[in-house]
Amino acid sequence: MDVDGSVMVITGASSGIGAATLPGAVTRRTDVTERADLDALLAAALQAHGRVDVLVNNAGQGLHVPLEEVSAEDLRAVLELNVVAALGAMQAVLPAMRAAGRGAIVNVSSGTTRMVLPGVGAYAASKSALNMLSAVARKEFAADGVVVSTVYPGVTATEFHDVLRAGELHPSRRGGGDPPEKVADVILGLVESGEPEAFLVPAHAPAR
Repeated sequence: MDVDGSVMVITGASSGIGAATLPGAVTRRTDVTERADLDALLAAALQAHGRVDVLVNNAGQGLHVPLEEVSAEDLRAVLELNVVAALGAMQAVLPAMRAAGRGAIVNVSSGTTRMVLPGVGAYAASKSALNMLSAVARKEFAADGVVVSTVYPGVTATEFHDVLRAGELHPSRRGGGDPPEKVADVILGLVESGEPEAFLVPAHAPAR
């Protein structure tokens, strides 16, 4: 799909990767864990532009705590945002994309799902669930002309690690990281290519 002229809905776009993906976008405060808010976001996009070509599921939160210390409350909250809300957003945009006969969805996962890293098991589990949703959605939505892709960022130089649900980034993994603009370019590349996945994490490198 050609990015130029496309109408995009990007969750978690007020900062970081989301903001870098589409500078100059019109923002709308949305609680993505509330389906009514997602439906209102889609309705606003349709009213303004008449269609939605691309969804980028970028909203998410980290949880960097050893498994023996993970609270059920924190785990549920991260699953709700990283998995359930992402599915809700895909369900919200699908009818409009199906009617148009085309669309692209990019789900932002994490390089931690490709590693076994102590301290991020609960977070990685939530993103691993998103990976499976993406893979199945890619097959289920294909007949409607909707292409679903997944991006796996590494450590990204955003405020992501400053607003974790609980815990903190291990000192050995602080500093540096990819600029959000690099991740944004990869996301837009997936929209254009329709490839199933893109990785920004070298083998054995610390991940987001």
